[in-house]
Amino acid sequence: MPRALWKGAISFGLVTIPVELHSAEEHREFKLAMLDKRDFSPVGYKRYSKKSGKEVPWADVVKGYEYEKGEYVGLSDEDFRRAEPKASQAIEIQAFVPADEVPVEYFETPYYLAPGRAGQQVYALLRETLRETGRIAIGEVVIRTVKHLAAIVPVGRALMLNTMRYPDQLRDAHDLDLPSAGLKGVRVSAKEAELAKRLVGDMAEHWRPGEFKDTYHEDLMRRIREKIKAGETREITEPERGAEAPRTAKVIDLAALLVRSLKEGQRAGRKAAHRRGTSAENVRSRSRRAHRKRA
Repeated sequence: MPRALWKGAISFGLVTIPVELHSAEEHREFKLAMLDKRDFSPVGYKRYSKKSGKEVPWADVVKGYEYEKGEYVGLSDEDFRRAEPKASQAIEIQAFVPADEVPVEYFETPYYLAPGRAGQQVYALLRETLRETGRIAIGEVVIRTVKHLAAIVPVGRALMLNTMRYPDQLRDAHDLDLPSAGLKGVRVSAKEAELAKRLVGDMAEHWRPGEFKDTYHEDLMRRIREKIKAGETREITEPERGAEAPRTAKVIDLAALLVRSLKEGQRAGRKAAHRRGTSAENVRSRSRRAHRKRA
């Protein structure tokens, strides 16, 4: 069992469910050093006092709020806890809302909630009740001294807590240069609209998350190995001449582009279907050979 980030309870009405919070994200990031390009020596960072200029060890660093110019009040984790003790100890459910009523832009970071000791029964009851009613629980929780709006959502056998943005944390889109509602204002023809629907229909699939993989880590490692093998570890790679220019947003013939996309999509679909069929036939062939051997 991984170490819990937070321990507390889900609370609604007179019901209390002891739970533990666990991260649901797997971060795959490169640990890249900052280098001086003149001699490739590592560039370091120092925490230093702006008053004395001397380095400050982590043990002496505290949080502070500047209430006047140059005047601070020190704050510890206990100060954050005392600010709202109840919020720091429980996820207070304020409402159960239909899952499809919460816009996607409100969701932020996923965590798993695991039942604490003696919490299995009521945990399962909440999970199945949410699933059967098609609702999610909305409440507030304090994680690492920061208060979050949060949603509790049933995901498989788990309850997932998704931290959310408060409405005042979302920027309004009214300052952006957006096309008017509908298609008339942008002069899209009925033919182009129909072709777009056909393209979407041809590419429609059920959600299969396993088919999507982040290959950037492997791609970058391959490039790193190429530079090491070529003895270019201390060379700063410059952009290639004649490299592909960024795609322009200008579309001369939208209908022609959609037709071409449809044809390419159909060819790709036939190739994928052929690969799946070949793979399935190989499995059947191996199964028949194994059966004959046993016989």
